Amino acid sequence: MNAVLRFCIGPDGPQSPKARRRCGMMSGGIGITLNLLLFLGKLLAGIATASIAVTADAFNNLSDAASSVVTLVGFRLASQEADEEHPFGHGRMEYLAGLVVAILILLVGTELAQSSIQKIIHPEPVVFSPLSAAILAVSVGVKLWMFWFNRGLSRQISSAALAATAADSLSDSAATGILLLGLVAGHFLSLPLDGWLGLAVALFILRTGWGAAKDTVDPLLGRPMDRALAEDIDRIVLGHQYILGIHDLVYHDYGPGRAMMSFHAEVPADANLLEIHDVIDHVERELKARHHIETCIHMDPVVRDGRTEDLRQQAARLARNIDPLLSIHDFRVTAGPIHTNILFDVVVPYGFRLTDAQVRTALTQGLKGLSDRYFPVIQVDHSYVEEQKTP
Repeated sequence: MNAVLRFCIGPDGPQSPKARRRCGMMSGGIGITLNLLLFLGKLLAGIATASIAVTADAFNNLSDAASSVVTLVGFRLASQEADEEHPFGHGRMEYLAGLVVAILILLVGTELAQSSIQKIIHPEPVVFSPLSAAILAVSVGVKLWMFWFNRGLSRQISSAALAATAADSLSDSAATGILLLGLVAGHFLSLPLDGWLGLAVALFILRTGWGAAKDTVDPLLGRPMDRALAEDIDRIVLGHQYILGIHDLVYHDYGPGRAMMSFHAEVPADANLLEIHDVIDHVERELKARHHIETCIHMDPVVRDGRTEDLRQQAARLARNIDPLLSIHDFRVTAGPIHTNILFDVVVPYGFRLTDAQVRTALTQGLKGLSDRYFPVIQVDHSYVEEQKTP
C-alpha cells in the first residue's frame, strides 16, 4: 500500500492535480475490474440460489463498476488546467463525480428496497449452494480490501470522492456478510429471510449513499475552512515580522488543490510600508507553495500605544466574559473633546445563543460602564472557519 501511495503522489505532493489524477484513475481502474468480477460471480450465485437478495447485491456491484467509471472520468476532467472559460480550473469536477456516485448508490438502494419488499410479501424458497456461499465470502474479503485501499488514498489526498467510494465498499462488505449469514441460517432453520435480508442490504446502501451525497454537496455549496488548515495558516502568517494578527479570513474552494483566500493582516501603523509590502508578498508565495492557495492579503495598520492597548484588552475581556468563543479585531480609538469613539469588530459563531444585536448591546453597556465618555461603534462578523467541536 505504501508503494502504491508513493507512486500516486510522486514528487508533486498530495494536493497537486497530477497526483490526484493518478490516485483517482488508479482507484477507478481497480474498482471497475474488481466490481465487474464480483457482479459476474454474484449473478451466478443469485441464479443458482434463486435469491433476490444475492441477485440484487450483484447488480449493486455492477452499479459500483459504473461509479468507478464516473470516478475515473471525474478525476481526469478535474486535472485539466485552467482555461479561458474556467479560470479557476476544473477541480470541482471531482466533487461532481462524487455526487454522481452517491446518486447511483441511492438509486440502487431504492430499487433493492422495492424488490425486497415484494419478496417479503410474496416469499419464495431459496436454494443453498456451497459455491454461492464461497462466492459471497470472497466478495466480503474483496470489498474490505477495496475499503482499506480507497480509504488510504482518500486520506492521503483529502478526497471526498474516494472517501465516498471507500464508504460504499465498507457498506457492501457488511451487506454481503449479512446475506451470507442469512443464506446459511435460512438453509438450516428453514426461515424465509431472503426478503428481509434484501431490505437490510438496501438500508445499508441508502445510508451510505446519503452520507456520500452530503460529503460531496457540502464543498459545492461552500463550507467553512477546516480548522487544522486555518491553524497552520495562522502559524505561517504570524511567524513573519511586522504581522501582529489576522482576521476576516475568507476561503473559496474551487476543488482540491485549487482554492482562493483573502484575509486582513494587522501591521504596525508606524512601520515602513515598503518593508511590510515585501513581507506580505512573501507570505502569499509561501501559502501558495505549501497549500496551493491563491491568497490576497489586505493590510490593516493598527496603533498600539499604551492607552489604545489597554482599551483593547478591556474590550477583549468584556467579549470573553460574554462567551470565550467571542474575539475582537480592527480595534481603533478616536478621542474627541466630549467623547471617545471606540471602534472594533467582534467575531460571533454561527448559531450563537445570543443574537448579533444582543452581543452588540452587551459590549456597549460593558464599555459605557467603564466610562460615560466612551461611544462604542461595534461591527458583528461571523467566522468562515470551522468551529472547534466540543468533546
